[in-house]
Formats: sequence, C-alpha cells, structure tokens
Amino acid sequence: MTPDATDLTLLCALRVDASRSTADLARETGLSQPAVWRRIQALRDAGVLKGSRLRLDRDKLGFGVTVFLGVKLATKGRISLEDFERAVVAIPEVQTVEHVLGPYDYRLRVTARDLADFERVLRRRIMSLPGAGQVEANVLLSEERLPGPL
Repeated sequence: MTPDATDLTLLCALRVDASRSTADLARETGLSQPAVWRRIQALRDAGVLKGSRLRLDRDKLGFGVTVFLGVKLATKGRISLEDFERAVVAIPEVQTVEHVLGPYDYRLRVTARDLADFERVLRRRIMSLPGAGQVEANVLLSEERLPGPL
C-alpha cells in the first residue's frame, strides 16, 4: 500500500493525538466519517498503523531519571544476540532496546526513580546480563519531540 495525500494527512493528525474521533478527523480532511474509518482500517491492515500508544508523564509517576546506555557485548563466550535481547527486555526499567551499528551493539533507554535507583538497575540487572561488556551512560537532561516528515 502506498499512502496518498489524504492518508498522510490522517497519519499526521493521528500522530499528534491517536485518540481523535473519526468525526473529528472527517471534519479536518473533508471526508465522510465512514470514509475516514475505512482509510484507518486499510492503514492498519497494511501494517502502516501498528497500534496506538499511551504517553505517560514519567516525572509525575515518580520516574525522574532517564538514561541512554550504549552496551557493547563482551567478545568472550560469544553470547548470542538473542540471549542478550531476551534477558534485557525482561527488565521493566528498560523502555527501549535498539540493536545499532557503531561503537556499541545496543542502545537502551532506561528509566529510574533517581540516580541511586538507576545505579541499582545498572549494577544488579544490566551489568549481570549475559554477554554485557562495556557500557556508556548518557543522562537525559531534556527532551523535545520535533515533528518529522509524518
């Protein structure tokens, strides 16, 4: 499926607020409500829309620290990527796991209540993962989401 201009308008509107009603989206696009619903269903069926997410305010929930970790797997023991990935996704504080090219094998986004809590997660959970080697931490100071092409 190749999204047309109307599909892209719908995707942009949903990216800003995925909870918008089809009636609201119909007013914005000039389509009928059933036409908007059919287009959204077609985007889902084609795999363009992969569900929707709820964005939580981590600070208000008591998770005031976000750290990005670069993890280089140890070469000794030749741990499999699957073993590392299986173990790291089981850690609730790890929000994202990205397999990347560059000086590190993985980039993790980790949330914690504070720096002491992060240190506990790092020492007890992440550094004890199968194959975990060198780790570099970058503490998030602020975050702004910039609109992309969609």
